[in-house]
Amino acid sequence: MRKTLMRVLPFFLVMVLPAYGWAQFTVSGTVTDAQKKPVPAASVRLINTNTGTSTDAAGYFSLTLPGQSATIEISSVGFLSRTIQVTAANNKVVIELQEDLSRLEEVVVTGLATSVKRSNLANAVSSVSAKELVGTTSQPTLDGALYGKFPGANISANSGAPGGGISIKMRGITSIVGNSQPLFIVDGVYYDNSSIPAGLNTISKAAGQGSNSNQDNPSNRIADLDPEDIDRVEILKGASAAAIYGSRAAGGVVLITTKRGKSGKPKIEFGQSFGMQSQLHKLGQRSWDATKVEAAYGANGLNLYNSVNGKTYNYEDELYGNKGQMSDTRLSVSGGSDKTSYYVGFSHRDDDGIVQRTGYKKTSFRINLDQKIAKNLDLSVNSNYVSSRADRGYFNNDNTSTSMGVSFVSTPSWVDLHPDANGNYPNNPLAPSNFLQTRDLITNREDVNRILIGGSLNWKVLSSGHHDLKLTARGGMDNYTLGTTAIFPPELQFEKNGNGTNGASIYGTTVAKNSNISAFAVYTFTPKEGLNFRTQAGVTAEDINLNNVLNTATQLIGTQTNLSQAGAIKVDQAKTIQKDRGFFAQEELNLKNIVLATIGLRGDKSSRNGDANKMYYYPKASLAFNIHELPSWNASSISQLKARVAYGESGNFAPFGAIYTPLVPAVFNGTTGSIVGLTRGNDKLGPERQKELEMGVDLGLLKNRIGVTFTYYLKNVEDLLLNVEVASSSGFTTAWKNVAAIQNKGVELGINAIPVATKTWKWNTQLNFWKNKAEVTRLDVPAFNTGAFGATLGTYRIEKGKSPTQLVGIGTADDKVDPATGLAVFGDAEPDFNMSWSNNVTWKNFELAVLMHWKQGGKNINLSTLLSDIFGTSPDFDKMTLDPKSQVTNGNYRLNALGTTAGPWIEDASYFRVREIGLSYRLPKEWFRNLAAVKVGFSGRNLINVFKYNSYDPEVSNFGANAISSNVEVTPFPSAKSFLFNITVTF
Repeated sequence: MRKTLMRVLPFFLVMVLPAYGWAQFTVSGTVTDAQKKPVPAASVRLINTNTGTSTDAAGYFSLTLPGQSATIEISSVGFLSRTIQVTAANNKVVIELQEDLSRLEEVVVTGLATSVKRSNLANAVSSVSAKELVGTTSQPTLDGALYGKFPGANISANSGAPGGGISIKMRGITSIVGNSQPLFIVDGVYYDNSSIPAGLNTISKAAGQGSNSNQDNPSNRIADLDPEDIDRVEILKGASAAAIYGSRAAGGVVLITTKRGKSGKPKIEFGQSFGMQSQLHKLGQRSWDATKVEAAYGANGLNLYNSVNGKTYNYEDELYGNKGQMSDTRLSVSGGSDKTSYYVGFSHRDDDGIVQRTGYKKTSFRINLDQKIAKNLDLSVNSNYVSSRADRGYFNNDNTSTSMGVSFVSTPSWVDLHPDANGNYPNNPLAPSNFLQTRDLITNREDVNRILIGGSLNWKVLSSGHHDLKLTARGGMDNYTLGTTAIFPPELQFEKNGNGTNGASIYGTTVAKNSNISAFAVYTFTPKEGLNFRTQAGVTAEDINLNNVLNTATQLIGTQTNLSQAGAIKVDQAKTIQKDRGFFAQEELNLKNIVLATIGLRGDKSSRNGDANKMYYYPKASLAFNIHELPSWNASSISQLKARVAYGESGNFAPFGAIYTPLVPAVFNGTTGSIVGLTRGNDKLGPERQKELEMGVDLGLLKNRIGVTFTYYLKNVEDLLLNVEVASSSGFTTAWKNVAAIQNKGVELGINAIPVATKTWKWNTQLNFWKNKAEVTRLDVPAFNTGAFGATLGTYRIEKGKSPTQLVGIGTADDKVDPATGLAVFGDAEPDFNMSWSNNVTWKNFELAVLMHWKQGGKNINLSTLLSDIFGTSPDFDKMTLDPKSQVTNGNYRLNALGTTAGPWIEDASYFRVREIGLSYRLPKEWFRNLAAVKVGFSGRNLINVFKYNSYDPEVSNFGANAISSNVEVTPFPSAKSFLFNITVTF
């Protein structure tokens, strides 16, 4: 036997080993687009395996494959994937990729460490590309740039003040008192989006009537992110998609990926925009005569009017008519080699506001690096430094009639408020404030210095035909310092002679130090062709440390503004310290791209909960069925037909500090101490929870030239928290309890089409429609009013079986008053529906882009009109369009209703506007010896606005981004429209 084996072994080595060596071959080639240009960084892999490579800067690749023939798949972002057969005899190929017009090949994040093609997605995840975000016109802030560009969100400006201040609510109200804003994540780093007031309440007394809501009109910190740095934004609107982020995801999740370099020669891009912004909508001013003056201001007013011989001033133009100059400069350099790539970006924005001495300046510097450390080890690092300054004026509600907006509507146009030759301003004889003096002398400023650093390390531990294991470590920090400065000099009319605080300097300093780290493992198992399992698991940790100190100095000494140069000093400090820990696990199944199933679980614990060590769990599951991938499918006109269903849960933390009973400082006989507050904490509190079921259909027609996406969702938000009244015998007046639930249900429809696609013409169009309806389904306490300024003028009412955003108030018999409550329902702040329509048309070197937005329905409480009526200055005061009998002027008609019905102050806030429009031209490259690509053009924002709302803009919120109590207007900083010239040069 041994002799026989020795004889056979040489024959085996001679015959079998060469055959084994021959059972592989190398395929090489180039990947190009339809214009024969190379496609760098395209993925080339053996189909249904993890064996693959990527193309270099010239589009070239080389890949060794087993056997004598194989099928390879080629894919790249923005192109349709292709599969081709290659053999040892035909191993030199040139592969042309076609543009993915319907974006089905787009990769969408589905877990903390994985992604999937949009064509296989089981959730309605919206995405906005860099071109869609900033490709039409320059955008001051990210949240403003998202207006109308995806379905399922109500985005509204809280104010037109420079520096932002925007509220985003996805798929309806998700909390009554908690945070309703989405979670922002930038390159894996949790991004703080706080709104921190500057302490203006010391002067305005806006919270003096019992409302402790933020009425200081601060900006929100997502404004710090430069939209020009962004490559892509993905929006996880509901719990079915956002469940993987657990307790922070009740308001949805916005995932932001910034630009990165690609291998190849350096790409240099320079952009410059400059233009002007002006008031969005003018109201005009009331015309006066002696009869009107006497009716409004009596004999003293008439004497004053006669003393100026009826001379009037256009104060609307003087206050809001500044033609704010705008400038945005951008420079980026990107490139790299096969192992290293980089992106360096710089931008500087300088925008003047439509009110003199207001404006916004921001400088941003970004460096993103990608390094292949070893064959299976990659490192990515991103960093961003931002410095900004926003001068925001002094507007919105006040109970001292000192803000510029209230003073403006309090003053008729025939009162002279201008300074004399020495710069001395006269007192306003009819109001506590001279708004021109206030404009020129006060300071309300936000200064921000922010640094964000993040990175991820990816180690491909194992890669074979059937098994793939990748480990990822990720971390980041988001640190910033916000300085707020509010200065009210003692020479102001409302500060001098004992009228106010004899001057005030209010300095706030907020230091935020936020960090997050995580570790993931992703294992992919491919037992056979067409069957794929992907398992991922990981742990996460997030820390928040925010320290706000507000120093208020009043009774200033002379012209001093230092805190120490004052007769009275008050210090307030608020700290937010939070530690969150969690884990997640997710399993995905892909069967021949026909059936795609996902199941996952997130577990969270947090110091924000009553029991910091209790784990709260958030499950998710989804199923997608690509009917068009069935072997029997033969409907050539239908290129995609997918049915999908998904379920998920997510949470929302209780208001910070709600788990504790506060200690309130007090003084006893000259000795300091603390007493127990009147609000009882609840150490059993956990996060509010939402459960969402989402179903939908995706349809592609005519080789995906037409795409339709329809989604229906049902979202139940449970365990909602309220600070409710308790028996006084307990020693407290209120306590935090889980007492309510809300149900949101709605539809989202998206239609994408390419009606024209020729060598010279191309037309892309996208139509989005979305609608949400909410209802309070549980309320363990009696129905109550909340928000705004009471039932006389209109307020929100939380009532079981009704919308949580219904607006109610006192009313007459004609208003159909509920006899049980004595209140009438005047509408709902929630819109009936939203619709946006974007179009992009190119012809040769010309490109036209237009974005239109129609918001139908939704009510506002307009108290600017109330104030101008009271002071007789309403521009429409003398018109007779409201009285059915045409006998009473509009101003008197509304005033006659005051105290009888809230109806006149609750208005329809519908609008149609052209949010963005741009026309550009690409200059011929031969003009620049083919060294540069140059594009020039004009663009505008909010240039066309159509609405009947009786104020400057239907998008308002006196109370900032609160979940309940938005849609209330009290003399805000008006919105602006802008017109820009743009030039971009690429080398």
